Amino acid sequence: MVCMISDEMLGTFVPVLVYWAYSGLYVLVGSFDKYRLHSRKEEKAKNSASKGKVVVGVLVQQAFQIAVSLLLFTVMNMAPKAEATTAKPSVLVVGMQFAVAMLVLDTWQYFIHRYMHINRFLYRHIHYKHHSLIVPFAYGALYNHPLEGLLLDTVGGAISFLVSGMTPRTAIFFFSFATIKTVDDHCGLWLPGNPLHVLFSNNSAYHDVHHQLYGGKYNFSQPFFVVWDKILGTYMPYSLEKRRDGGLEARPVKD
Repeated sequence: MVCMISDEMLGTFVPVLVYWAYSGLYVLVGSFDKYRLHSRKEEKAKNSASKGKVVVGVLVQQAFQIAVSLLLFTVMNMAPKAEATTAKPSVLVVGMQFAVAMLVLDTWQYFIHRYMHINRFLYRHIHYKHHSLIVPFAYGALYNHPLEGLLLDTVGGAISFLVSGMTPRTAIFFFSFATIKTVDDHCGLWLPGNPLHVLFSNNSAYHDVHHQLYGGKYNFSQPFFVVWDKILGTYMPYSLEKRRDGGLEARPVKD
């Protein structure tokens, strides 16, 4: 007897599995100190949250994501439907849906993220939890206050899904890709040949600048492009330099 799992269920749980699988790979290669953007000593000294606390925090956020996703799909299934069709969207249509979803998610996250830095109450009581990891690492990518995770990631993801018009099956791939990109941006490593670093200016070094004390008012864009930062004057360029104690460092470049 074959057990059929719906696309909605896969779209809900696969990105969670991808998160831990992909961040696990970075844990394995994290021993390559020459690719680290911060030394282990700096990570231990600057990060105020223990790694055990980070794991629990991420699991709590993912539980919220799962609950909201299941609720969204339940509501969608209850709504009146047009005549069912078995036609699959073309590659061109899927590509356009990806592009729209990426733009919508980037727009939502830029403005919500930036406002959480502007509003002192929200930063101190909500967003600071994420910035307690001054030295980012892969599985801390979604270490957020539950309210921030709900508003920034879960609601933003739901809006991008609805606006793009993608199917639940397409959503499996889109949100898995978005998860990989988010983990990669927080991995704290600059690995040679990483295709995400080649294809996207918004990468681990770019986001690392934002996590530093001098970069808190810059580089808000996430997870894909840097467009809004450049348009609205919050873009901080950087250069990758070798540290004297080994590894690399993303240093701000003055205009």
